[in-house]
Parts: sequence; C-alpha cells; structure tokens
Amino acid sequence: MSDRDGNNFVWFLAGLGVGALVGVLYAPRPGSEMREALRAKADDSREFMRNRAREAREHATEWVDKGKDVLNQQKEQFRAAYEAGRQAYKEVTTEGATPKNL
Repeated sequence: MSDRDGNNFVWFLAGLGVGALVGVLYAPRPGSEMREALRAKADDSREFMRNRAREAREHATEWVDKGKDVLNQQKEQFRAAYEAGRQAYKEVTTEGATPKNL
C-alpha cells in the first residue's frame, strides 16, 4: 500500500510540473508586464477599499449623530414628563387635598 501512495505522490508532482510548464508557455503576457498589471490592479483595489472605508466611516458618524439627537429628544421628553408629574404632585399636596389612589 505504501508503494501505491508513493506512486500517487510522484504522479501528483508530475502533474504539478506539467501544469506549471503549460501556464508559463501560454501566459498572456511576459512576466514584467504581468507583474505591472497585477501591481496596477492591487493599487486600484487598495484605492477602492480606502474609499469604501471612508464612506463607511461617514455613514457611521451620521448614525452616531442621529442616535445622539434621538437620545437627547428622549431625555427632554422624560424631563418634561417628570417636571409635569412633579408639578402635579406639588399642586395636589399644597391644596390640602389628599391624592387619589391609583
């Protein structure tokens, strides 16, 4: 069984070599041109990612600002309701009437 595994590995290496040879022979461009094309594509991709990150950061900032606005509105509503309840309690207790049980 170990002879068979070794034979498979040799065939794998042979196929790998033939594939590399065919890839080099049928490459669409010479190596220097291919490296330059890959470098240009990498630069384009890097710029795209920077733009997307900037846009995401701007959106996140907008969401945080909207969240702060909503929170401030809720705080103001709570504060107004608290003050109204406090004022109503004061009015009931200063008139001498007893507050109704709820």
